[in-house]
Amino acid sequence: MAKKVVVSEFMNEAALSAFGPAIEVLYDPTLVDDPERLSRATADAEALIVRNRTRVDRVLLDAAPRLRVIGRLGVGLENIDLDACAEKGVEVKPATGANTQSVVEYVIGAMLVLRRGVFASTGGVLAGDWPRSSLGAGGEIHGLTLGLVGFGAIARAVGCAAGALGMQVAAFDPYLPVTDPAWSGARSCDLDELFTIADVLSLHVPLTQTTRGLIGPDALSNMKPGALLINTARGGIVDEAALATALKNGKLAGAALDVFGNEPLDRTAAAVFDGCPNLILTPHIAGVTQPANVRVSQVTVENVLEVLTDASI
Repeated sequence: MAKKVVVSEFMNEAALSAFGPAIEVLYDPTLVDDPERLSRATADAEALIVRNRTRVDRVLLDAAPRLRVIGRLGVGLENIDLDACAEKGVEVKPATGANTQSVVEYVIGAMLVLRRGVFASTGGVLAGDWPRSSLGAGGEIHGLTLGLVGFGAIARAVGCAAGALGMQVAAFDPYLPVTDPAWSGARSCDLDELFTIADVLSLHVPLTQTTRGLIGPDALSNMKPGALLINTARGGIVDEAALATALKNGKLAGAALDVFGNEPLDRTAAAVFDGCPNLILTPHIAGVTQPANVRVSQVTVENVLEVLTDASI
């Protein structure tokens, strides 16, 4: 029987050709929204490729007894029951590093836009306004302190890019020894200190019981007045209502959110942001660009192939 791979979310379809004729591939990005069809499709599959929306839980795994590997088009694993996968001998393969550059450019771009505060002026200028005096009062990021919550590979790449633009870099990461060479060019500090010194705070941690609600009323009140907040990590880390309040009362000067506690963000959840100034909201696409999608897809196919072609399986 030919090996079978099921793909439940979008990817660069051309990358699937690397599986070759000996492996059956079912590419159906609509499966993510139809758990029953997904369960039927994976019943005889050796591999499943997902992004962040497909729930790979024990029920799905029980219905897929031949499953040997899950390829993750990205790096976050919150949607995958890792304990159940380990029990069943199913390997989980994230596309580590493949979308780092896209996230780096999103973070740097967001802080530039938020700090300068001029890039929404096109409509006014076309209408005959000429707000040169007010828009000329925007700021620069050179000389500011970028605070990174988490100092893994993506955060380090963000820090490197920020340093090249003249920013000071500080980070909090309790799992990275202070003797690690990664700290070269960055200052290690505790979380409370990071809140007080960061002009821009960027989040790069997974969603866990420890990080859920980490940026809530207390943290926001301790942040530097006029600071910026950028979250490309996971929704749920930021208390969205508390953030909206901090923006509206001027405690923070701006924010960019690419992830939310509930995704997709519906009208009810989005209403909390009504009236927030200097706010950028994007639909979980910081790591999704055309080049990144190609890289992530290629790496994921390679990861899955490595397992499927292992003679010991």
